[in-house]
Amino acid sequence: MDSRSLLRNTVAALIAATVTGGGSGVAWAGEWTALGQTGETGQAGDMGQAGDTERTGETGQTGETERTAESVRPVTHLGVWTTRAAAQPPRFRRAPAKVRSKAYAFRLVTRRTWSGQQFQCLDSLWTRESNWDHRAYNQGSGAYGIPQALPGHKMGYAGNDWRFNPQTQIKWGLRYIKGRYGSPCGAWGHFRSHNWY
Repeated sequence: MDSRSLLRNTVAALIAATVTGGGSGVAWAGEWTALGQTGETGQAGDMGQAGDTERTGETGQTGETERTAESVRPVTHLGVWTTRAAAQPPRFRRAPAKVRSKAYAFRLVTRRTWSGQQFQCLDSLWTRESNWDHRAYNQGSGAYGIPQALPGHKMGYAGNDWRFNPQTQIKWGLRYIKGRYGSPCGAWGHFRSHNWY
């Protein structure tokens, strides 16, 4: 038997043994061919003993290990860190309700294209009426809230939360002032003359 016949029989036996053992015969055959192209098979093909065939099989296993290692993507492991440090509270404080109410009223006044003087009149008016307290209640008259609406439930059409929401009270108060006096300075002028608006 010549060396080529011996090589063919060895490869066929090796493929059959791999397929029977549950491995991938195609991968072994491909590796054998690749080894043959690089010239490494010539060494294995010239040896006809069984021990040489086993050594060739070991070379094939090494080739598969290298091929598998190259095709596997690297895995990134993320560490999880824990700490006993407590979260720090924010360093800024929320502005008082009075300041927030004035800022909101100022935005609404400027949206109506009223001047800064109009806001000063509004500030003077509502400072005298309620000191910008959205829970202010006049026991004598029953007036309620920042604009001192009389009765207080009139502010309900601006929002159902009129009892505790200063923004709802401010919206209602500005509508009332615009409808009855035209501007905050008009309302402030009436208040100074009659002590009410």
